[in-house]
Amino acid sequence: MDIIKTLTEEFSLKPFQAENAVKLIDEGNTIPFIARYRKEATGSLDDQVLRELNDRLSYLRNMDETREKIKSAIEEQGALTEELSAAIDKAATLTELDDLYRPYKKKRKTRATAAKEKGLEPLADIIYAQSPDCKDPFIYAAEYINEEKGVNTAEEALAGAMDIIAEKISDDADVRKRMRFVASAHGMLTVKAVTEDAGVYEMYKDYSEPVSKIPDHRILA
Repeated sequence: MDIIKTLTEEFSLKPFQAENAVKLIDEGNTIPFIARYRKEATGSLDDQVLRELNDRLSYLRNMDETREKIKSAIEEQGALTEELSAAIDKAATLTELDDLYRPYKKKRKTRATAAKEKGLEPLADIIYAQSPDCKDPFIYAAEYINEEKGVNTAEEALAGAMDIIAEKISDDADVRKRMRFVASAHGMLTVKAVTEDAGVYEMYKDYSEPVSKIPDHRILA
């Protein structure tokens, strides 16, 4: 990522302003000092803009560092494709990077991993594909009954396959991004008191509000 270019575009600056501001920050100068005594170098950027630029600079550098760590970790697994690498490069937030890395993170044992150990992943793939000529899932599931692996019935095989599919959907970066957008745009925050005496939070005792309209201070409350 070209951080200087990004800062220039996001803060509507001239290239020299972003370059000099970053240089002065990297040299250890404080924001008040830069704002007051280095006006010529920064094009008279005030302390508020400089603080925001400094915060954004730290975020972007953290993103670049995280981006490389994620690529390295996935490459070690032999799973880094050109398409995935391009998606990682294109990610604009740490959340997007985390979503892309999520399927490759080492997980604690889950119901899905347990189902995979029982050999049910091929069954999950068949169901997930939803092929037009797909037979009744119970017909496929019956082929995966294996008492030695703890799959005693077709129902148990299907349950394990569903666990695998659920985790696959949960780990899909595009699905997570879409659901995050839907929750932000259309979600409702509802609060119910667990005791009669809500104290200073009395107004939130039985409260609901669209997520898109909640101010920051109310989220904290």
